[in-house]
Amino acid sequence: MPKKIAAKSISVVATSPPFNLGTKYNRYKDDLPFDEYLAWLERIFTEIKRVLRDDGSFFLNTGSSRGRPWNAMRVAEAAGKFFTLQNEIVWVKAVTVDGQSYGHFTPIAGDRFLNHNFEMIYHFTKSGKVKLNRLAIGVPYEYESNLLRNKARGDLRCAGDVWFIPYETIQEKGEKGFHPAVFPVELARRCIKLTGVRKGLTVLDPLAGVASTLVACKELGVKGIGIEIDPAYCRQAEKRLGVRH
Repeated sequence: MPKKIAAKSISVVATSPPFNLGTKYNRYKDDLPFDEYLAWLERIFTEIKRVLRDDGSFFLNTGSSRGRPWNAMRVAEAAGKFFTLQNEIVWVKAVTVDGQSYGHFTPIAGDRFLNHNFEMIYHFTKSGKVKLNRLAIGVPYEYESNLLRNKARGDLRCAGDVWFIPYETIQEKGEKGFHPAVFPVELARRCIKLTGVRKGLTVLDPLAGVASTLVACKELGVKGIGIEIDPAYCRQAEKRLGVRH
């Protein structure tokens, strides 16, 4: 991470590193020996701690597979050496309710495992005591009686720590810039809004990919900084952001 990013200058970090599950990126080998993978992440976590404000939030999206079920927890444990885990959020990518399926999942072969329909978002802070704007991503009360019973000040309640965010539909591979693991803009948008959108907010994604986090920043009117090593992904990020040279 560039040292020109000043210490304690970042309000929010929202990022999704490679999961070390063998995904085929252009310029990154996503199947390292796991100790080497964790050591790489810890170098990134060290820099995130340096640049994050004392009242800042770090949202880490990571996941596992049925064959490697401990990956996400071990990554969170590594980040826990540097931060306090304040919230755990489950990102549900596909769900079935009353026989109706919503979202998208990738079928798996064999008869041993259930389809893996979720990933984790770990919310880290330096103190574990950072206040959040929970109603910024709140949901309406279903019944008016709930407003009275809960002495609510408005018609929204906390949405909780399970977020259903289906993948955005991508018709052609070229639309995502040949990036194999694009996460929804809505995911980053919720993380940023949860901290409270305000003047002077600066968001960092140190593993920006094709810039879902920066697209969310642009939509919310806050400053975003992205770091990416792959020129092809950078070009697609610029396209998504409407950057012209």
